[in-house]
Amino acid sequence: MSVKWNKTGKTTGELTFDISQAEVKLGLDQAFRRIKKNLRVPGFRKGHVSRVIFNQYYGEEALYEEALNMVLPNAYAAAIKEAGISAVGQPQVVPDSMEKGKDWTMKATVTVEPEVKLGDYKGIEVPKQNTRVYAKDVDAQLDAEREKNAELVLKKSAAAKGDTVTIDYKGTVDDKAFDGGSADDYALELGSNTFIPGFEDQLIGHKAGDEVDVVVTFPEDYGAKDLAGKEAHFATKIHEVKSKQLPKLDDEFAKDVDDSVETLDELKEKIKKDLKAKKEEAANDAIEQAAIEGAVKNATIDEIPDAMIQEDVNSQMNQYLGNMQRQGISPETYYKLTNTTEDQLRAQFSKDAAERVKTNLVLEAIVKAEDIKASKEEIDKEIKDLAGEYNMDEKTVRSTLTDDMLSHDIDVRKAINLVTDNAKQVANSKNKKEETKSEK
Repeated sequence: MSVKWNKTGKTTGELTFDISQAEVKLGLDQAFRRIKKNLRVPGFRKGHVSRVIFNQYYGEEALYEEALNMVLPNAYAAAIKEAGISAVGQPQVVPDSMEKGKDWTMKATVTVEPEVKLGDYKGIEVPKQNTRVYAKDVDAQLDAEREKNAELVLKKSAAAKGDTVTIDYKGTVDDKAFDGGSADDYALELGSNTFIPGFEDQLIGHKAGDEVDVVVTFPEDYGAKDLAGKEAHFATKIHEVKSKQLPKLDDEFAKDVDDSVETLDELKEKIKKDLKAKKEEAANDAIEQAAIEGAVKNATIDEIPDAMIQEDVNSQMNQYLGNMQRQGISPETYYKLTNTTEDQLRAQFSKDAAERVKTNLVLEAIVKAEDIKASKEEIDKEIKDLAGEYNMDEKTVRSTLTDDMLSHDIDVRKAINLVTDNAKQVANSKNKKEETKSEK
């Protein structure tokens, strides 16, 4: 294949390439087979005309456009590979020569990835992460468990913040009832901010049997526009007042929370271990993010073509909506549930698209600079892992994803690990102050 690449701009150029006679012939044969099914020629049954007769009637040139559509994608992909360029978006291809019996020559205006000049990507300084678990962290987790296991006990005294009241209420605006403004036997935790601001506060200090006229004003940004900003009255009857009774912090409580432990000390140790693992995971994520951001900041990248931005946005949307569909939610249902549109979702993913593209470009440049290449064993493991994650057969995964696609993902992950592993954690005054504060 004859291929010539002429760069005309920072991210544009002209690619000239040939389509061999063998490929042209194959395309013409395929084109003829496709159109002959519906072809009518006098003296022949529909779909039974020979190639010779077709050429006599219409000329072989009548097949050129159809044949070109069939052979062009593979020919263009091969030309891109041979030219060693990273094309993005759709090219503008025009025939330069399509003479009978000769190779066809095409000229394509192509957009390519911008040039990336790497700066420092090893030894990047990142904020030091504190993964120490303090006694107060364990105590907070124990308090949360006690809250989850608390019992509600009837009380005769007045309701206080944190208590749960069972109420009937009927709401009116301008002396008229409104949709969703009434309920019976509703359990409401005071201080949970479940209701309109001010509603729960007006029940504090009242007892079971009390009737309270709760007066509140709907927020200006309230969802129901006909109620926004208006004063409402809720005739409220309190049936019960219950307070939380927290379980005693002892060995029995520990066993109720986790049947794998026998004592409170064992539970504390297990909580400490779990919190440590979570802190280390969060620390690793923070180090990775800071290190990659540093590598991107240190790199010099030419202007990013809009085609790359749009490709990223399309990819993000397809992945997001694909995850929704795997949960049984179609795009139409998603937009209806979230009261959004496709344009709004696209705008959401467009915000950080440029940064995502920059990051990918830098990571791919690091892969090239470090000559990172996934091994066959790593590709096989990737297929196995994906098959397990999506509950698919390994053969199905292999038929769906090419080795190049799998290798690219593995290589990028290796580049991320390389940058992260070589990052240097540096303590600053803010880190030290926060750590000292935590120890107190």
